[in-house]
Order: sequence, then C-alpha cells, then structure tokens
Amino acid sequence: MAEKQPAAPTHRAYSVIRREGQDDYWLNIGLVFPHKDGSGFNLVLQAFPLDGKIVCREIADEEPAQSERGRQEGARRGRDARRPQR
Repeated sequence: MAEKQPAAPTHRAYSVIRREGQDDYWLNIGLVFPHKDGSGFNLVLQAFPLDGKIVCREIADEEPAQSERGRQEGARRGRDARRPQR
C-alpha cells in the first residue's frame, strides 16, 4: 500500500525561552498538520519545551529561508532572535 502524503503544515510550534536582561528567544521545535477532516491537528515535535508550554503560530504565505527566519521573526516581534547564551 502506498504511503499517503501528509497535509502541508499550517503552523509552527515554538518554545519561548525567557532570558533575563535580554529579549525572549523563540525556538522552533516542530510543525502542526491539520487532519483531513478538519476536526483536529497532529503536532510533530523535534524537541520538548522545558516549561511545558508550546506556542503555535500560523505559517506565513511567503516565509524566508530557514537561515533568515529566526532573524526576521525576531525583528517582527521586536525581539533579538540570537541563540541564548550558555
């Protein structure tokens, strides 16, 4: 039996990391796919947030390349999207 292609993702899943004295960092941790019948979603995560909170945001029609996305999303939200300091 041929494997069916999943629906295109409609949202991205983020973990918002609070940083003292700095802007929050929005870490992309997965995608959200709608069910074919429109009554639910599948959340596919590549990581789990430490605080248990997942923020889902709609995917824009014209998104920049992966390497540019973090900087531009941070700029849209008025936040610095650099990686957190360790």
